[in-house]
Amino acid sequence: MKARVATDWPLVLLALSLSSFGVSMVFSAGQTDVPTLVTHLWHNQLAWVALGIAAAYLASRPSVRFLDWAATPAYAGACVVLLILLFVGKGAGTAASTKSWLAIGGMRIGQPSELAKIAVVLMLAKVLGARKQPPKSLIDLWQPALVVGVPWLLIMLQPDLGTGIVFVGIFFAMLFWSGVSWPLLVLVASPAVSLVLAFSTGLWGAWFLLLLGLVLWYKPYIVEGVLIVSANVVMGVVAPIVWEKLNPYQQRRLLVFLDPSTDPQRSGYHVIQSQVAIGSGGWLGKGFTLGTQKRLAFLPAQHTDFIFPVVGEELGFIGVTVALTLFLLLFLRCVRIAARSADPFSSLLAFGLVSTWFVHVLVNVGMTLNLMPITGIPLPFFSYGGSFMLACWLGVGILVRLSAEGRGRADSLVI
Repeated sequence: MKARVATDWPLVLLALSLSSFGVSMVFSAGQTDVPTLVTHLWHNQLAWVALGIAAAYLASRPSVRFLDWAATPAYAGACVVLLILLFVGKGAGTAASTKSWLAIGGMRIGQPSELAKIAVVLMLAKVLGARKQPPKSLIDLWQPALVVGVPWLLIMLQPDLGTGIVFVGIFFAMLFWSGVSWPLLVLVASPAVSLVLAFSTGLWGAWFLLLLGLVLWYKPYIVEGVLIVSANVVMGVVAPIVWEKLNPYQQRRLLVFLDPSTDPQRSGYHVIQSQVAIGSGGWLGKGFTLGTQKRLAFLPAQHTDFIFPVVGEELGFIGVTVALTLFLLLFLRCVRIAARSADPFSSLLAFGLVSTWFVHVLVNVGMTLNLMPITGIPLPFFSYGGSFMLACWLGVGILVRLSAEGRGRADSLVI
């Protein structure tokens, strides 16, 4: 009899609940006083959810051994496609100058970077899972750094800062789950911290003193210690150069993050309208489809990157709490799957997938509240977009398989 896969119904039902919630909000986002193309996009989103569920079913079929084998070709294929995008990629919306979209015959068919995230998680789980001990020094991190660094560089050349942030989040989350100590994680991240803090001499100086103390306490190899300190000094020096190299729209987004009122009619417009929409919702909201900021089309990208403010305006604090609670339950379920997995590869793969969603939620919600710079990153299961919804459900399918084999009942029940 053909092997059947046990269903993790709590996981599936949580994903279905989030997707249903998301489709309803895409529908609401299209209900404006002046009809637009967004009005009927919820039909497409519903179709993508159905396709995603079918893809999840197929993704739950292969064994963990097959996923381990497929990690290398999937990763290689993703890198090749990302490289090709640098020559044939297209932009979209506010990021028209990027090369993130694959287009055929002038029609955009998706963002390969969404599937590349899964490929990177697979490969990173394979590399870290093959180690007998977690990395304990910088030299031990060269393989995982290379795995993430190649696609990250290709993504940043598009340029796509939002997706680049997700890749960095995946890297550190999986290193943490593999057992890398927190001091080593801080040392690895320190050059990026120096780059950010270098715009304030006082903050950078305080950080540099803390870093020196950490290096002396952790006692890495002398060469590694010198390398870390030197890298932080270099980041402090090149920060102004990096700023000049950023695209104008990226510079405006960072300035607006510090003070939205500096450009209220252009770059600051997004976050100001987002805060107004969320703040006006109160406890119970203005009612489904009745949000005024949304109906008057004051809220930009209300069906994609800024769909969370629609939830806040129309369903209020209660609706936002329900949405975030569903995400929290999904995250906890996935961490449970990672914790009880039978082998390191499965555990790292499960944690890598949930870390991808976590970074998306953290950055998306943060940018709508002006707690983070606007980077154009979608909200999982909510934001309109076919390739992203498909990638989310592919992750669900893989997690269903990991959950089944982790329980040791991979041949018992049917999905």
